[in-house]
Amino acid sequence: MKINNTVLFIIKRLLKMLFTIWVVTTIIFFLIRLMPSNPVDRYVEEQMVQYGLSAEEARAKASFLFSMDLDKSMLEQYITYLGQVIRLDFGDSLLSPGVPVMAIIAERLPWTLFTVGFGLLLSFIIGISAGAILAYRRDKWYEPVVSGIASFLSSIPDFLIAIFLLILFGVVAWGGGNPILPIELLRGNYSMDVTPGFNFAFIKDAIMHGFLPIMTYTVSQVGIWVLLMKGSTISTLSADYVTLAKVRGIKPRRILSAYVGRNALLPISTEFAMRLGFIIGGSLIIEQLFVYQGIGLELLKATSGQDYPLMQGIFLIMTIAIVISSFLAEIFYAVLDPRIKAKEGN
Repeated sequence: MKINNTVLFIIKRLLKMLFTIWVVTTIIFFLIRLMPSNPVDRYVEEQMVQYGLSAEEARAKASFLFSMDLDKSMLEQYITYLGQVIRLDFGDSLLSPGVPVMAIIAERLPWTLFTVGFGLLLSFIIGISAGAILAYRRDKWYEPVVSGIASFLSSIPDFLIAIFLLILFGVVAWGGGNPILPIELLRGNYSMDVTPGFNFAFIKDAIMHGFLPIMTYTVSQVGIWVLLMKGSTISTLSADYVTLAKVRGIKPRRILSAYVGRNALLPISTEFAMRLGFIIGGSLIIEQLFVYQGIGLELLKATSGQDYPLMQGIFLIMTIAIVISSFLAEIFYAVLDPRIKAKEGN
């Protein structure tokens, strides 16, 4: 039975993704256990020195918190570790004893996905629309102005944009009155007097608290999409099939949407999918500035407090997200350009 090109392409990419995840999880396992003064040995030593525990008691406590049996061989620990990773069991947090690492990640991750994901999607839609228009109307006076603004925005670090927005909306008193946003009341993910749930009051409050982070992610990334889409569209406009469509008298809007848009998106589709994987790590500084309780701020707390189980869990989730996004990028690229799948079948 012959496997068609599409199935073969997906199977190859899926195996590549699983292999990459396995390699990274293996590296993390041995880094934590084999490096000098590793976190486990350091924790055991701290328990013995600071709290007067015996070596056996300290090792038993470390085994419980780090979800590993220190009396087993390295191979047995590795096999157990792989089983725990498959179950997403990363042990308990050191800073929050008795609280599983995965419970903390599950609580904080959706908020980061909401703000960073919404900002990425919004910047992408605005950017590719503006970039396509600029490329098609290069003779207009506003083209160099918008392109210059896009270049400027793409070169500014996101934390500087966050500080600017913080001052603009939360500090400056416009017209001699109050600032636009009561920034002192927007700490956290939602107000304490709002009941979480699928109701209008909670959704409105959550959007208010996430407004500045979403704006930061949108403004910091929209310039990149404008420039990428503009360059890709310009190169596509010179293609023979576009020239033929113009000769046939097809309306410019139809040419831009049906002939140019699909092919111009090819080079930047991979970039969009890859940026999805960096959603978690890209939120660290922004969430700290806005005191937004997402996975980025949780990672910062874990790093400063040397909460190694939580750090390991977040890093693994970040790695898996990046690898999966790379997998989706290749699949998406193959959908837009069937020639990729054809090459796989040869």
